[in-house]
Amino acid sequence: MITSNLTSGVHPNIRRRHEEKKIFLRKNIVININLNVQKIGFYSKYIYLFKIKIYILSKTNQKLILMKNLLFVLILTSPIFGFSQEIQRINSNEHLEKNRPFSQATIVNNVIYLSGQIGTLSNGKLISGGIEAETEQTLINIKTLLDSMGVSMDDVFKCTCILEDIKDFSKMSEIYTTFFKKKKKPARTTYAASGLAAGAKLEIECMALMSSD
Repeated sequence: MITSNLTSGVHPNIRRRHEEKKIFLRKNIVININLNVQKIGFYSKYIYLFKIKIYILSKTNQKLILMKNLLFVLILTSPIFGFSQEIQRINSNEHLEKNRPFSQATIVNNVIYLSGQIGTLSNGKLISGGIEAETEQTLINIKTLLDSMGVSMDDVFKCTCILEDIKDFSKMSEIYTTFFKKKKKPARTTYAASGLAAGAKLEIECMALMSSD
């Protein structure tokens, strides 16, 4: 029986196992192809989503860069379009008649720049009485000038005090502080000089903001 099977061809069991093996291989190939297709699809979607994310980020960055550039341009141009560059000069008739080489005050962009004041009386003479009297009269002169422009001492934000003798610092400061509210004292610089106009012991210049009213 064995001899006849060998002579008639491949044994049926061998043929069956061969067919089963081919079927198994075909199934594996199909399964692998499906898996690879799924992987390709997954990676394609991932790459697509990644590209969209990159695109959105790049667009966002472009907008941020555009906004930063726009802000920079606005900062550069704001002094031109946002503020007036006109210089306003403030002088009384009496000051003009004396033909002094400076204006009493100038106003630029809503800021008042007051020329240095000393302790002179209405007759033009320096008050007597030393540093305390000169400090008081100097600040009275500043207040009077600011009042004429509709500005108060509360609007002063910077003062520069020039002393003939730095030893007068404490006495000057004691009178000086009485002209400003405790919580509205302006910034201040104080130094001594070798000589002041009209033999004064003190000169004060200041800056103030124009009233918004």
